[in-house]
Amino acid sequence: MATSLFLPKLYFLSPKPNPNSSFLSKKPLPLLPPVCASSSPSPFRNGTPRETDCPVPPEQLPVNEYQSLASSRPFSWATKDLQFYISRLSTTGASFGVLVGLPVAAFRTGSVADPWADVIHITLGATSAGLLAVILAVLRIYLGWAYVGNRLLSATVEYEETGWYDGQIWVKTPEVLARDRLLGSFTVKPILNRVKYTLLGLAVSLVVCVLLFVNTETSKVFNKNAKDLSENAEERVVAGTYSEESARSFEPDAFCGEPDLP
Repeated sequence: MATSLFLPKLYFLSPKPNPNSSFLSKKPLPLLPPVCASSSPSPFRNGTPRETDCPVPPEQLPVNEYQSLASSRPFSWATKDLQFYISRLSTTGASFGVLVGLPVAAFRTGSVADPWADVIHITLGATSAGLLAVILAVLRIYLGWAYVGNRLLSATVEYEETGWYDGQIWVKTPEVLARDRLLGSFTVKPILNRVKYTLLGLAVSLVVCVLLFVNTETSKVFNKNAKDLSENAEERVVAGTYSEESARSFEPDAFCGEPDLP
């Protein structure tokens, strides 16, 4: 009996549980309902459920619009170095001034006494035409980069799914918004500042050229009128010299009481 007290009690485990046991016959606990993707805030302002991460067509994404603008002319001029930028604008202005401004200014120039005034007048007219053409080109560059910059910095993207305007608006994810704003702040804004300063300088230059052009035009008209007056005065002068004898013969009463000429 003493020996049986120290013997361990053996348990025999069944190799296969009984399916009819009371523990396994209990019903399983109900599972929690899965979280629906549509329960998160919709990225559309009009409440359309999100079907994809980015429903915007690729060509209407701001980052793709930026890449397309940076590779097209004349918008790519503003992304290059300063020497390339100035050379392209100068070539544009000189070409337009020589091909368009110079013939127009030469056609309007009349013949004046001072040929040097004609040269200055024609040069100012051609320069003004070239500056006007460059201003229009730079203004087009500014509008294009301003549009892309606003879309990059905005938290929403307006796009069209079809050819008709359907007014869809997509809210950018935090990652996309951070990337677009970095691109807009450190790439597009310096380009816009360069274009703004270019427009300011061109506008001042155009105003100066126009004022000088008008001044030379006024001086030309004044010189022409003075020349016409001098020619008319010369035509009204009576040929010959003054003679008192002939004056006495025409107006004897004026010399009444005066002795006759010897």
